[in-house]
Amino acid sequence: MMSDLVHERDLEKNVSEMLAEDIAKLKRFRTAMQRQEAGAHYKHLAIQPIEFCQKNQLNYCESNVIKYVCRHESKNGAEDIRKAIHNLELLLELEYGEK
Repeated sequence: MMSDLVHERDLEKNVSEMLAEDIAKLKRFRTAMQRQEAGAHYKHLAIQPIEFCQKNQLNYCESNVIKYVCRHESKNGAEDIRKAIHNLELLLELEYGEK
């Protein structure tokens, strides 16, 4: 009986390890644009913010504004809106000399 239990635990461990390896392999076959690390707060969007920013050659502050506005409802709420505003203020200071 004990031997069967040990064998069953080993089998479960082996299956779990094989599944983890298969999942890791599948992730490698998807492109970076097809997956999102740590969360799903951009999955509902028709276009990824990074793709929009890259194609439109937006600078760092502009890109951050897009990112924070796109994700605020599904990630950090008002905090993301404050971050977007802060990046707009930085943009005013850096690009237009406004204090």
